[in-house]
Amino acid sequence: MTPYPNLISESLLINETIALLRSFDGKASAVSVVDFVMKIRKPDRNLAKMLVADLIARDPRLTLDDDMVVLANDGFEHLELADTEFVVFDLETTGAKAPPCRITEIGAYRVKGGEVLDKFHTLVNPETPIPSFIIGLTGIDDSMVADAPLFEDVAHDFLEFIGDSVLVAHNSGFDMRFLNHEIGRVFPDYKLANPCLCTVQLSRKLLPDIRNHKLATVAEHYSIDLVNHHRASADAFATAHIFVNLLTQMRSDGVNDLTTVRGFSSRKHNYARKRPNHLP
Repeated sequence: MTPYPNLISESLLINETIALLRSFDGKASAVSVVDFVMKIRKPDRNLAKMLVADLIARDPRLTLDDDMVVLANDGFEHLELADTEFVVFDLETTGAKAPPCRITEIGAYRVKGGEVLDKFHTLVNPETPIPSFIIGLTGIDDSMVADAPLFEDVAHDFLEFIGDSVLVAHNSGFDMRFLNHEIGRVFPDYKLANPCLCTVQLSRKLLPDIRNHKLATVAEHYSIDLVNHHRASADAFATAHIFVNLLTQMRSDGVNDLTTVRGFSSRKHNYARKRPNHLP
């Protein structure tokens, strides 16, 4: 069984099954899955159903309908921005690469309807010394995390906090790599299912004329106070308010659905501001 509904399997068999289903418009027979993925040629129909049922129990994206394996829609495609719940988060870490580096602090805020709501915050014991350079950057030292919980001890509460929300981070690739690495240590072969938006990419599309798209620069553009920079809660708070401003700008340009916003968060998407349909 899946340990949490917002976790998905990273196993090779699951990934190959999903690739097969996508090539067949989202569904295929259990016999086909066992034949192509498990390499058991011409399996008995009942045996195939039994093998597939055991396989897909590990991943909420897959269901078995009689003898057909079905890839579920992720449920986010047609969400309206006004109805979407976001969790904006930030991590502090012992370094730039996971592994070997680990998380030292998590800060997160829930955003819905343009309002910043609930907060989640905790220090995390990284089980490894914090380098002096990182101490100078974040102010978090070994003594501060010595009695802090391990990630495995806060994983439940954080997974419950984010639920099925859309995640948001500034330079999201960095934060998601660390978060999924830690999740994989606690729940081997699993990662987050939640889609994630990047405010660096969004701000590059929406604010092309500012000098750079670092968190402090974008916060300054929107007159957002950024105190205790490089602490997770402070950076997540600033990112949440930046994201609210970016959402407001996109809605004013006629963007109202999550699918389009996810496109803007892609490096390859070119954003065109909505222009008035009358001459000045």
